[in-house]
Amino acid sequence: MVSPLVALTPKVQSAIAAALGDDFREADPVLRPSQFADVQVNAALALAKKVGLPPREVAAKIVDALDLDGVCDSVEVSGPGFINLTFSSAWIAGLLQDVETDERVGVALQPTQNIPIDYSAPNVAKEMHVGHLRTTVVGDSIARTLEHLGHNVIRQNHIGDWGTPFGMLIEHLLDVGEGSEEAGLLVTDPNAFYQAARVKFDTAEKAEPAGSAGDFNVRARSRVVLLQAGDTETLRLWNELVDLSKVYFNKLYSTLGVTLTDLHLAGESMYNDALPGICEELESRGIAEVSDGALCVFLDGYTGREGKPVPLIIRKSDGGYGYATTDLATIKYRVHDLGAHRVLYVIGAPQSLHLNMVWDTARKAGWLPDDVVPVHVQIGNVLGEDRKILKTRSGAPLRLMALLEEAVDKARTVIDETRPDLDDPLRATIARQVGIGAVKYADLSVAHDSEYVFDLDRMVALTGNTGPYLQYVVARIRSIFRQVGLDPAAQHASISLGEQHERALAMHLLGFGDVVAEVGDTYEPHRLAGYLFELAQAFSAFYENCPVLKAERDELKESRLTLCALVFRVMTTGLDLLGLESPEQM
Repeated sequence: MVSPLVALTPKVQSAIAAALGDDFREADPVLRPSQFADVQVNAALALAKKVGLPPREVAAKIVDALDLDGVCDSVEVSGPGFINLTFSSAWIAGLLQDVETDERVGVALQPTQNIPIDYSAPNVAKEMHVGHLRTTVVGDSIARTLEHLGHNVIRQNHIGDWGTPFGMLIEHLLDVGEGSEEAGLLVTDPNAFYQAARVKFDTAEKAEPAGSAGDFNVRARSRVVLLQAGDTETLRLWNELVDLSKVYFNKLYSTLGVTLTDLHLAGESMYNDALPGICEELESRGIAEVSDGALCVFLDGYTGREGKPVPLIIRKSDGGYGYATTDLATIKYRVHDLGAHRVLYVIGAPQSLHLNMVWDTARKAGWLPDDVVPVHVQIGNVLGEDRKILKTRSGAPLRLMALLEEAVDKARTVIDETRPDLDDPLRATIARQVGIGAVKYADLSVAHDSEYVFDLDRMVALTGNTGPYLQYVVARIRSIFRQVGLDPAAQHASISLGEQHERALAMHLLGFGDVVAEVGDTYEPHRLAGYLFELAQAFSAFYENCPVLKAERDELKESRLTLCALVFRVMTTGLDLLGLESPEQM
């Protein structure tokens, strides 16, 4: 299955070699879209200086050597040396017929690589807020896409499940009682549980006299020591905290419709036993050195104010470990134990310096070989109408579950107004699919490293570049096939492209495989979102101008039904790669 540009490239290269000599056989044909034709060959402008001829003369020589019988209806030189090519509709129909018979609708499988992806990464005993939305949604779409391309994707949900706060949290759990209503807040309202523990800790810190054995803060600090020492009872309580948080995580992931499960949890605690060895190896090899009591790595090229070197602290002066130590253990594990070819980190843009220092240290230590590529998929912020980071009126981070519930409620209002004929359970299902899809698509339709303003009214609209608009196109095609009593998957007929809008739709359908491959290469799901929006527009124009069920001839009706079925397959596949559901009705 090849796109028109892929099929055309060797033909143009052969013509360049025939016209200018074999030395130019590998020359880039410089194929570009054109408003005057299907494609423009711009190679003549780039080659003119090399061969010492005017660009138009070079273009004419290439045209004379082109063999495009059955491929193009029109070939002409224009402007300073552009070659405009207009494809034969029959040739386009033949390429599209190949896509139609392909169960993967033109998406080629790639040689399999092992690709760990680090995304979502919430904290135990803390509620996920809007800041977790983008890393979760973008990471999940990239994971889905790479799997679809044939790769072995290893989801790594690097949750915060270790460290000093857990002494405080365990002691609070003991105070309120395991199985108590307050303990249940870890599932329903984790922030409330965490804040209650924090208030007790801070209050104890300020209390007089301080230091008695019964003080909450003293118990909390003692509990941290027991946790780090592997005390059996403390680990049991820690596991209970983690298990309760898992219930919360899974509820949110289920609501959001992402593919993360308990099997993908790879939290900070997983690397705890490896941290001393990380430090010992770096110090013994002279990569790390003690500075002001802390063990640090100083790398060339990382300087701060006044040109002073910026340290990567891998062991604090009090003997504790930080994110850098854990992240070094993480990259070492993902390369050596998981056999990674690429490692993706879908996390906030401000972490760029930290990650680069970790990777450069790992390279210096030999843990990250040159043939393994680490990638920071940088995530931008979600903004409110004031163009500041989206928060509640009180200034607290906006709870992600509350945001999703509001989106579903907003979608339900729209569905109730537009489809009062549907029964209540069906409207509830559609509202969930549309509301969650609207939030995810709004996020995925912009570049992941950019900011965007969260606007629910715009997101749930059935017009414009929105998730509901794409879902509506799928629902419309389902409706067409319900009218004729057919399954779109069973529709296979010969495709003819006699009308302009049929041809435009076919050209767009042929680009699906290239776009999915591009997303896998660039980790940019917004490219797929943009493609699907343009496909939806092309289908709408086709549907409005080319009667399907009322086509004047049976073979034309069958051809157009096949086009509809192919749009359905591409749209549902593409929406699934973005993580959006395709409602039966809207």
